[in-house]
Amino acid sequence: MTPPAASRGREARAALRADASPGPEPVDLAARLHDWQRMIRRRLATRSALAHVLAATHATLDPQRVADFLVSWAPGWWPLSIWAVVTSDVDGQVSVLSERGVTDDLASSVQAVGGWVMHSGESFASGDLRRDDRLPGPLAAVAAIGFPLSGRDQAVGALVGLEGPPSSSDLVFAPRVRAAWTELLTPAGLALDNALRMEKAEALSVTDDLTRLYNSRFMNTSLRRETKRAVRTGSTLSLLFIDLDGFKAVNDTYGHLSGSRALVEAAAIIRTCARETDVVARFGGDEFAVILPETGRDGAIMVAERIRDRIAAHSFLTADQLDVHLTASVGIATLPDVAASADELVQAADRAMYKVKVSGKNGIHLAAE
Repeated sequence: MTPPAASRGREARAALRADASPGPEPVDLAARLHDWQRMIRRRLATRSALAHVLAATHATLDPQRVADFLVSWAPGWWPLSIWAVVTSDVDGQVSVLSERGVTDDLASSVQAVGGWVMHSGESFASGDLRRDDRLPGPLAAVAAIGFPLSGRDQAVGALVGLEGPPSSSDLVFAPRVRAAWTELLTPAGLALDNALRMEKAEALSVTDDLTRLYNSRFMNTSLRRETKRAVRTGSTLSLLFIDLDGFKAVNDTYGHLSGSRALVEAAAIIRTCARETDVVARFGGDEFAVILPETGRDGAIMVAERIRDRIAAHSFLTADQLDVHLTASVGIATLPDVAASADELVQAADRAMYKVKVSGKNGIHLAAE
């Protein structure tokens, strides 16, 4: 029997109210973390977890790949959706090596947690970073956990997890879970340490000790590689040779230490004038070189003018209460216009630079065809 229209209307309104009523409140992160740790403890008791970490992290000497594995693997263990691996450079600056879900507004919070973990060598848990007095603010409204990635001597990185909104209560690690988890991360920390050491050794082998530009050996290797590629693809390739005018007077007047500082400043100027795809190197003494892939003579002239103008406008050694001014002589050679090989390109750029030196300095010369 069909119910009357009024009855059907009451039923429909009741159904709408039921659909509109809020569902169950989401479980707070602190409670979820408590429940998950029972599961984590069971999984940590198996040998398969350790075998997985060993196999994944010790199969590579690329720190990026080690970090990528960790940020994709961690969400399967902990109920947080945002993950990152952070490390620090030789100057102590903390940077994100790999991330999953880290937005621009969360980056500083990730770095703050990671820096604290690396400095202390201890795990970290906070229900709300805004209320955590261990970290300098302001920080995001999120809960966070962090674990050290320990190398042979110290923590070389940190695995950081974030989740929003913040928890209403503190996050707590069960001591047995924290100890077992730290042990599980040990091979990952050692793998990251080895990978970072290898990366640093490789960087030092191709880097000039003073200016931190590439050295002449790496420049020659890169130039030969780019020359072969340009010949194969029919593209252009340019090379700049740069010599600082008046640099000998800096050494003679103020000493070699001031001369070295001036070279560091000049190197920084030249680096800012180049693209990321260009190779900037210290060729030797006060001579520099810039390899410009896929750049013809017009583009090379623009870069050379930018370098010359910025060096001429710069006041060197102001940190030493001095006001020293230098200029630059720049030679340009372009393949295939004036050379067909890497050696010919170097010789042409060197001759072009020398012509500037003998004709008044502070100028640019383009090698003739």
